[in-house]
Amino acid sequence: MARLFLFLTALALGGGPATVAAPDFSGRWAAEPAAPGAPAGRGDMGSGWGTPLTITQDANRLTVEYAFFGRGDLQPPLKFIYALDGSETKNSVMMGRGVQTQSSKTAWDGDKLVITTIHTFADPATGKPATVEVKQILSLESPTSLVVETVRSGVLGGQPTSTKTVYRKG
Repeated sequence: MARLFLFLTALALGGGPATVAAPDFSGRWAAEPAAPGAPAGRGDMGSGWGTPLTITQDANRLTVEYAFFGRGDLQPPLKFIYALDGSETKNSVMMGRGVQTQSSKTAWDGDKLVITTIHTFADPATGKPATVEVKQILSLESPTSLVVETVRSGVLGGQPTSTKTVYRKG
């Protein structure tokens, strides 16, 4: 009986099964250069984020920030905030012909963070609204190596694409 009491007391005080803590992606990250021998001028869309980028993370949200515009453009860095509880977040950026708003949700897949974003745009042929889904899967290969696998759904009849970008902490 005493053993059962001690076991139940330990469970009540947090001595239960260990839970895995979510990885912390915080830091300043720079993308590795393209692989040697890659065709010149044939870049891919990479992670969808620039380089270098800064990630901050707390228990509730992940923030990704990077400079997109040049100094002479007098524009602030782009900043994207994602709720880590899976609730929808909306991020807006001013690009070209006006404000573009994207809706995102996050989900944990083990120690990977999956950010699913829906981008809405006008179909150039019809002018009607269309969407594209982009998944960014963040994982840490090591404390100084961030991998972002990006999967884009096919757009306007095109094939889906997938890229992998490796960032190094600096």
